Amino acid sequence: MRKTFMRAAALVAVTAAAVATAACANGTSETNGASDTAADSYKIGINQLVQHPALDAANAGFKRAFEDAGVDVDWTEQNANGEQGTALTIAQSFANSDLDLVYAIATPAAQATAQTITDIPVLFSAVTDPEAAELVKSNSAPGNNVTGTSDLAEIKDQLALLKQIVPDAKKVGIVYANGEVNSQVQVDAAKKAAADLDLEIVTQTVAVASDLQQATDALGDVDAIYVPTDNLVVSGIAAVVNVAEQKKIPVIGAEAGTVEGGAVATLGIDYDALGYQTGQMALKILKGQDPAKTPVEFANEYTYVVNEAAAARQGVTIPAEILDKAEKISE
Repeated sequence: MRKTFMRAAALVAVTAAAVATAACANGTSETNGASDTAADSYKIGINQLVQHPALDAANAGFKRAFEDAGVDVDWTEQNANGEQGTALTIAQSFANSDLDLVYAIATPAAQATAQTITDIPVLFSAVTDPEAAELVKSNSAPGNNVTGTSDLAEIKDQLALLKQIVPDAKKVGIVYANGEVNSQVQVDAAKKAAADLDLEIVTQTVAVASDLQQATDALGDVDAIYVPTDNLVVSGIAAVVNVAEQKKIPVIGAEAGTVEGGAVATLGIDYDALGYQTGQMALKILKGQDPAKTPVEFANEYTYVVNEAAAARQGVTIPAEILDKAEKISE
């Protein structure tokens, strides 16, 4: 089990997140807020942008919330393979199906679903800025049939982790998809946070996964690479890591799947817990709670993960104070 950290915790503070995890696992009615769901059955569609560990975990956590609540669900799952046009086609097919709710995973999938489906609840997850993505009128009062959870990360803490691992770092490179709203939000936040840490952010954008290796190489003489929760980049993380290993440039990720894919470390979102949190919201909405009046929720658990083998390949040593507190991934 990954070590989890509450949103308000300092970078290396151990928290009591295991208590919250245990509460989720017991599946009691007090936990999920849906005490009389056991006899119910629903039809739910899942529109997932692309398969990679973070989004897959958000999917699994969502479904587990229903399992723990004892609710029977007929799932219809579709994957857009990273194409927003395909996500739109999936949403249109869902609009013509007899569904009770649709779960959209990642910003482009959520946008496609929200613009197509207006007569049943739409729950989203793995969306960084729902307001900027125009999914809700406001996070506190969504206003229509769409609400969900945000994966907005503590980017300043992640860059502070980078500085712990690479103390002399001055220039940090970021490669991101130019068509994904949540990625631009994160880059802007990284630039703001970097100023307080004496870091300069250098960026390259990509439109397709085949450009990732060239874009990473084009970052030039950077001291480290930061990978945000960008679906295009995370799904093609091997290309980024390949360049980083050749140039001995450490990669810090925004979530654990990136570390499993070859980044050095993260203090990132626990996407399984985020999906579970979204599932709990969905249970309440299916029992009559109005999504228009259901505020967007934010992640309250982080994973703290390191990959020592990746660190060695990228030319850095993870400090002992980090190794003592983080989960270690074995390759």
